[in-house]
Amino acid sequence: MPSLAASWRLYGRTDRTARGVFGILAVLLPLLTWSAVSYLPFVWHPQILITDPGGEDYLESGMRMKRADFNRAVDEMRAKKLPAPQGIATNPVYFPSPGEVLSAFAHAFTSSAPTGTEHSITQAFGHSIRIIFWGFVISSLIGVPLGVLCGALPAMARLIEPSVDFFRYLPAPAFGALAVAILGIYDAPKIAIIVIGTLFQQILVIANTTRKLDFALIEAARTLGARGLRLLFRVVIPGILPDLYRDQRILLGWAWTYLIVAELIGTSSGITWFITQQARYQHFDNVYAAMALIGIVGLGTDMVLGLLARKFFTWKRENV
Repeated sequence: MPSLAASWRLYGRTDRTARGVFGILAVLLPLLTWSAVSYLPFVWHPQILITDPGGEDYLESGMRMKRADFNRAVDEMRAKKLPAPQGIATNPVYFPSPGEVLSAFAHAFTSSAPTGTEHSITQAFGHSIRIIFWGFVISSLIGVPLGVLCGALPAMARLIEPSVDFFRYLPAPAFGALAVAILGIYDAPKIAIIVIGTLFQQILVIANTTRKLDFALIEAARTLGARGLRLLFRVVIPGILPDLYRDQRILLGWAWTYLIVAELIGTSSGITWFITQQARYQHFDNVYAAMALIGIVGLGTDMVLGLLARKFFTWKRENV
């Protein structure tokens, strides 16, 4: 059985125990680092949280300031024989502790945003899920067939891929103003940005996956009389299906990266608007909670898709 040490070798293999250990460490190490930075003053606490302004007029309780400025204020008050300010070491307001973020995460599902049509993180995130879903579905309905055809038909590749190569270098946000002008200010331009951001990459990735199909399978099928659509649907597509499924999992992650850009276009809605509003009022614990929610849902979705892949494609289970 592979050991933990074997997992550190080039192209080594890991057993179930090693995977469990590394999985736990993958979660604990970032949390421990975050906790150390948040709760241990000697690690990184560059600011002072004022608890008592003393004799300094411009200071207020709850105010944060740099250590150097605080020390200067203390020296000035002592020189004037006035009460010196008091404070505790702290991190900047934009770096909340794990406890604050956890508390915000627990309350985010019931708290309300200051303005807008979506007053909770659940409403905002639900809206974003719909944008992601329709954007990726439309992209896949176009990209998967074109990608397969480009990979299987050299003439189609010569016809389609030069244009795809050109458009894939154009940043999707550049189409924002055009999308609003054509599709309006609501959800349609947001969906369009996700489609533009993933479609052209999708075509090329799937075309490359299709070309990697073992040509011996094609030759064997032709020997048995398979031609045209029968060859495509009975040999090519089943042959690439596990890798095609894996490609779609990766491309779905790309769709999430374009969501933030897409939701800055048109009306104020979705999880991006929620994050922007909370950051504007310096509620950074809510910002981190919203970001954590995106990560949790994204990772959870990928894990579910990975488990389904093990059920669907039992003949091609990779050892990791």
